[in-house]
Amino acid sequence: MPTRRHVMTLSLAACLPAAPAWSARAAQGPATPLLRGTTLEGQPFDLAALRGKVVMVAFWSTGCPVCRDKMPELRANAQGWSGQPFELVTVCTDADRRELDVYQRAVLITLPPSRRHPSLWRGTAGHADNFGDPGLLPATWLIDKQGRAAESYHGRIPPQAWDRIADLL
Repeated sequence: MPTRRHVMTLSLAACLPAAPAWSARAAQGPATPLLRGTTLEGQPFDLAALRGKVVMVAFWSTGCPVCRDKMPELRANAQGWSGQPFELVTVCTDADRRELDVYQRAVLITLPPSRRHPSLWRGTAGHADNFGDPGLLPATWLIDKQGRAAESYHGRIPPQAWDRIADLL
């Protein structure tokens, strides 16, 4: 038999709005992000070299259904900013590179070179970043033209993120 307290708690919980599938907040983590390593194509990468551009850094995993589902949309939205000082950079957090390689081979078959972006694996020797544990994936940071973290998102990337990019450009 439910107690009065139990009924009140459930009633109050039902009145709360549903939590969004994402959360936006002022940038959490490093004020000046560091991200260095080697891209999946074997090219050296340094986030500092992208100063003067707005950069979206998205941490993801092949084991994250939301990440895999939203990656084509993310690439398409980023393509909409071509010709602008904007760059999308993705960082895979998989513990094992094999799953990433399988995913990457499948994507590259259909993805034209014009829609490709720098992509890194966090497990590569020489990889360095100061973002810490990204927690809920996907985890995304917007970096302003001065190389400072402007905003972060955890979970699905909201439409407002693209408006924020426009503001930063």
